[in-house]
Amino acid sequence: MRLITEADVAAVLDPGSAARVLHAAFAQHGRGQAQVLARHRATRTLDGAALAISAMGAILDADGELPAVLGTKVYSARNGRYHFLVSLFSAATGAPLATLEANEFTRLRTAAASAVAADLLAQPEAKTLAIFGAGIQARAHAEALMQVRRFAHVLVCARSGAEAFAAELGGRAVDAATAAAEADVIVTATRSPTPLFDGALVKPGAFVAAVGSSTRAARELDDALLDRAALIAVEWRTAAEQEAGDLVDSAPERWAELGELLVTPHPRGPQDIVVYKSVGIGLEDVALARFVAHRLGVC
Repeated sequence: MRLITEADVAAVLDPGSAARVLHAAFAQHGRGQAQVLARHRATRTLDGAALAISAMGAILDADGELPAVLGTKVYSARNGRYHFLVSLFSAATGAPLATLEANEFTRLRTAAASAVAADLLAQPEAKTLAIFGAGIQARAHAEALMQVRRFAHVLVCARSGAEAFAAELGGRAVDAATAAAEADVIVTATRSPTPLFDGALVKPGAFVAAVGSSTRAARELDDALLDRAALIAVEWRTAAEQEAGDLVDSAPERWAELGELLVTPHPRGPQDIVVYKSVGIGLEDVALARFVAHRLGVC
């Protein structure tokens, strides 16, 4: 069994590759060829520190040169700081193949999944991108989404660092109302426990990706936006039901899993608002771990 380090991961995985891998993995899930293990958490406070241990995973069928695998992601949190590992097993033998340090592809995988959703569901002519947040995920999303749409304008709204981040992107720092009203594609990548903007401001035809929260107690989107959405895409219904605070009061009949939409595209009108809500699922981590391990000759 091999230990695959962060440096190994960075050497073979980039945003474009990550998006292609996740497109294939979600399509496999949509065809019923992948099983997902829901996230489980245990928490406590010890010596004044807030601790948590979480685990999630998936089983993937073979896909071309990529073998069938089983995998789990486990990660620790201490006062909001995270460390990630993925263990990968052969489906053919059950034997362990590798343990991967997973901070790098955890950074990439959420944005790569959003890129898959945006490429499928955002209007082809989308020209203005708005990003709420200026942290790791906000930056990863800017990089990933610019590979699937040719944005002429980029807007950044953040509590801190907005001016510097906007300058890096050749965009401008704006307030929440401006970002919500002007954008064709909106990404919310914050830790806000409450909605970031008035959903009534969002223009018809917009695509909104909410990726910042994965607990039922936090939400970045308000009911006004969700009520206007013609379609709400989720990674996996089970995870969304358990963890998506944004969707607590939304209508499940308007939900669709991303894999289902890849296999059987959902027609959308030019004025339809589409929301993609991500909480992160083990399918993404195991798919990327398998790709990295294969590129490194492990499987």
